[in-house]
Amino acid sequence: MASSPQYVLVTGATGFIGAHVVDQLLSRGIRVRGTTRSLTKGEAMLKARPQYAGKLDFVQISDFDRMNNNEEQLNMFNEAVKGVDDISQPLTYNTTNNEAELILPAINGVRAILTAAAAVNRDPSSSTKIRRVVLTSSFAAVMDASRKAPPYFTYTAADWNPLSYAEAADPSTSAIVAYRGSKKFAELAAWDFVRDNNQNVGNDNNKNNNKNAGFDLVTLCPPMTFGPVVHPVESVEQLNESSAMLWKVATSGRGKGEGEGEGGSLPVARVPFWVDVRDVARAHVEALVRPEAGGKRFLPAAPERFTYALAAHIVEEEFEWARGKVVREEQVVDTSHGVDGETAARELGLEYKSFRQTVTELVAQAARMKGSGLP
Repeated sequence: MASSPQYVLVTGATGFIGAHVVDQLLSRGIRVRGTTRSLTKGEAMLKARPQYAGKLDFVQISDFDRMNNNEEQLNMFNEAVKGVDDISQPLTYNTTNNEAELILPAINGVRAILTAAAAVNRDPSSSTKIRRVVLTSSFAAVMDASRKAPPYFTYTAADWNPLSYAEAADPSTSAIVAYRGSKKFAELAAWDFVRDNNQNVGNDNNKNNNKNAGFDLVTLCPPMTFGPVVHPVESVEQLNESSAMLWKVATSGRGKGEGEGEGGSLPVARVPFWVDVRDVARAHVEALVRPEAGGKRFLPAAPERFTYALAAHIVEEEFEWARGKVVREEQVVDTSHGVDGETAARELGLEYKSFRQTVTELVAQAARMKGSGLP
């Protein structure tokens, strides 16, 4: 990859992470095509970005979970990839039914985009070639829930969740564990595809071998992702899960007549690691444009640990309307193990935002959405 891409396909472009990726690409002068299940949301994105008219377009992708068979799923991106030269894939799935509705759709979604990209590169009539795919995986594909300290340990991008496919697919397995499995096996499917379809890359005698996919892969494994939203959201009720959780914390002490919160206890974080959505989006873009990133797996994560009690404390300090109206609760910050976010920061040129900035900017945005009763 000797130069920056000119035209990038962003899957899930009207979603929480995808929309931030779109904005960062556009700000660098890179043309973007986004996929979306709702062209109405795509039109809302376009309307909110008039300065990028002609630089952003959308294609509609059918609801993946409602497709009739694997062949239909694997062909879903065939048209979307035509004409682009790189792909950013921050896909997420919200199903909960283990193998049939969670694991297999995640795997097939990854295979679909890679199969379509390889087909473009193998087509001698194609005027453009896809050089790189950047895939958002998850810290769920990294963590080992059974690994306990002491001794102190640090998760790195070399770590993999040890969960087996059989365990993840078992009907008795919880949706949370199955979700972790879906992330692991979808990412593994991506690495397997690139390995199996690029066996002759680097061999001068096989540069035109039509069995080669012709692109490399980068994966990102962020932990809990917070931050302000830039995708089409009309009310706090439409916030994505992580943003909604912070807003719930911000209104946790308000009675039913005062807001969403109904009092009670704060949620408990499963892991103490997090990252700002804008840093994840920056990692996506840097992974696309930096040649040396190819073939690598990154774990973008802020150096600060978090708890929801810390988020509540920040909200009460930063917003006058929240003082005395946020649940106060002691939560111990888990310092028994760590995560290596420094490698991603160093190799991708990231400067992680602080938890205070992230919480404050999201809550301020949500309060503006809420309107009456809050600033």
